[in-house]
Amino acid sequence: MYTLVSILPHIHSKRHLLRNAEQLIYDLAYDSRKIRNAPHSLFFALKNVRDGHTFIPDAYHKGVRAFVVSRDDIDTTLYPEANFFWVKDVLKAMQELARYHRRQFRKPIIGITGSNGKTMVKEWLAQLLQEDKKVYQSPKSYNSQLGVALSLWNLSEDYDCAIIEAGISQPDEMDQLEEMIHPDIGIMTNIGVAHAEGFASKTLKITEKLKLFKHTRDVIFPSRYGFGKYLSSETRTFTFGEHDVDDVRVLRIEERKEGNSSIQVIYRKEKVTFTVPFVDKASIENVLICFTTLLFLGYSLNAIIHKLGRLRPLEMRLQLKTGRYNCSIIDDTYSNDLASLQIALDFLHQQQQHKKKTLILSDMDGLNDHLEAKLLSVLRQQNLHRIIMVGKSLHRLQDKLDTLLLSFDSTEELVRNLGNIAFENETILIKGSRRYHLEDVSKLLVAKSHETVLEINLSALEHNLQMYRSMLPPNVKLMVMVKAFSYGSGSYEVANLLQFNKVDYLTVAFADEGVELRQHGIDLPIMVLSPDEQAFESLLSSQLEPEIYSFRIIKALIDFLRIRKQKAFSIHIKIDTGMHRLGFLPDELEELATLLSTAPEIKVKTVFSHLVSSGNRQHDDFTIQQITMFSSSVDKLEAILGYKVVRHIANTSGIVNWPSAYMDMVRLGIGLYGVDMNKKMTLEKVSELKTTITQIKELPAGATVGYDRKGLLHRPSRIATVKIGYADGYSRRFGEGVGEMSINGQRVRTVGSICMDMCMLDVTDVAAQELDEVVVFPDWIEAAARIGTIPYELLVNIAARVKRIYFYG
Repeated sequence: MYTLVSILPHIHSKRHLLRNAEQLIYDLAYDSRKIRNAPHSLFFALKNVRDGHTFIPDAYHKGVRAFVVSRDDIDTTLYPEANFFWVKDVLKAMQELARYHRRQFRKPIIGITGSNGKTMVKEWLAQLLQEDKKVYQSPKSYNSQLGVALSLWNLSEDYDCAIIEAGISQPDEMDQLEEMIHPDIGIMTNIGVAHAEGFASKTLKITEKLKLFKHTRDVIFPSRYGFGKYLSSETRTFTFGEHDVDDVRVLRIEERKEGNSSIQVIYRKEKVTFTVPFVDKASIENVLICFTTLLFLGYSLNAIIHKLGRLRPLEMRLQLKTGRYNCSIIDDTYSNDLASLQIALDFLHQQQQHKKKTLILSDMDGLNDHLEAKLLSVLRQQNLHRIIMVGKSLHRLQDKLDTLLLSFDSTEELVRNLGNIAFENETILIKGSRRYHLEDVSKLLVAKSHETVLEINLSALEHNLQMYRSMLPPNVKLMVMVKAFSYGSGSYEVANLLQFNKVDYLTVAFADEGVELRQHGIDLPIMVLSPDEQAFESLLSSQLEPEIYSFRIIKALIDFLRIRKQKAFSIHIKIDTGMHRLGFLPDELEELATLLSTAPEIKVKTVFSHLVSSGNRQHDDFTIQQITMFSSSVDKLEAILGYKVVRHIANTSGIVNWPSAYMDMVRLGIGLYGVDMNKKMTLEKVSELKTTITQIKELPAGATVGYDRKGLLHRPSRIATVKIGYADGYSRRFGEGVGEMSINGQRVRTVGSICMDMCMLDVTDVAAQELDEVVVFPDWIEAAARIGTIPYELLVNIAARVKRIYFYG
């Protein structure tokens, strides 16, 4: 808790306007959509993909009265009750404030960095320490320049220690993070290929990451990476590895048939053996980092082994799943603290598919009176239909909240009573710490389905959206294609994210798709690409805007609207400039404009065309011809209509290659979903199709596999049957060794023909066992090329029976 006047010295403002110097500040805000405690929030107008200064009116309208800004052209008379700090760099000001706040925290802070495993080690360490300490951890992957500042702001003396994660992707980023975190103890996980493109060499990458520990006395790491030689001679190291000089010497690691590993180590001449439920090298290394850290912190070997016995794999991603009884389930059951709870609640309120929203919440570790007050404050700010609480210490909140409350002593009690609770047409957030095992509740509420799943990473989709948005001038609108089930990725789940990120338009192929979006709370303008006369009623009732591409359609629509006495109904005119698929030809526009100008029933919202080959430089002349033809055609149309329209012709590849075609709006399609056909963008993979191994057979040379005996084995082989076939959208063209899948990071080929619900893989040369996870398309572009098609076809052909699982973070 700070007052504005107490904050003033710590953000180095050039000037300020304090109308209420004693205003109390609890929260740091940077996104006007996520403001939750407006009267006590300090809003930072960050300049990133979008200029935060443009959202000051929205934040002020929501009740924010304190702003950190960098622009000098703000008319403060528009905000008569607001306080302003003018700074040179808004993000730097937030970091300086976070740095000051961290210095007030007198307990140990553990700083974690490395290429991979940072978040896993952080979560496991917190889980292991929370049995006897109150541990604060930075939420999820909040390890960036902004994320670290926000993480540190939640530090308080309620905690015994803190674990803060730091991540960088290019040189000169770690200095700022080190100044904020200033860790007392350091952990370096490993060095690998993550973000390697940002560094000139591996050495540069190591030295940059190790800057986090330039004022840290003790640093823990695996010795095999050789980090010690890069550290100051004054730094004390505590390592594990296979050498005599390691503090913890690893003698043996053995994989066992039960799917776990036995690890033998020696520490201070005492030899111990323990078992962990992992076999992959990354997880074992992360376990050993945690093991070594606990030894450094003074825990005995027996105590650590006892703790490790309860360690389990973590699903660290917030997941959105289809639930029973027409519900949506948000599963976030691996940790529970105030910071991660608020993130999950923000995601809950992005979901507009149901009006009712329910929170199932477990007890929080170390919940004292101060944290309870904070928890009550968070919950009172939510518009929840009901809260279901699990844990005895939460009972005392029952009389302090107005929301409908149900309370259970344990998860087992909730599970026993789940059938008596009416869940229907609502979005349910399940948020709990690991020891409450609320995943058991999630399993009962999630709809059962085919075991092959398509995982959709919503945070990757959001990243890709911002990548394309960053290329556009502020005045260019953004239309996003969500047709064909959002290229196989879902409908309202994707649309909700796009609506939250304030895109300007959505586009669907058919009216039914638009109607479904409206039924699930999407109120953005929606263009329908292929309307027919049977859909006119749906267009009108659901406020959908049709593409008009022929005289037949427009005349029928005008007649329909005239009967309904409808005026100025929004439409979009398609001009054919060379695709020769749909649209009015340029020599038809004069007749079209005359018709439009005499029909008050309709209003032209936008005029657009489609670039034929904007991603192929061989056809640049034709692209220029299209752009020129389109511009002159719209000029003529506007001249006759007597008003301006929104123009758009640039598709995804047009955004990348043709800034001259941006005009008033652009249309983003396949690029949003992580497929870069021109390989010019740093996009994140959005969709991953996964299945599992049902059975593995040992077969001799000469045996055949599958229908018509097409899979002839030329050697003794191990053949795995997996749960995906052409009924799921895995084309028969992938049969007979054409298709490649990935098991435990290793590629394997198909054997024989693809069946309706299954197919077979040759796993002779890889480590694989029954129930192992299988990635069906390790690379979407490569897989499409193998059967002579494009990634679009693979994505949109994934069957509806394949369960979609959405995760964020």
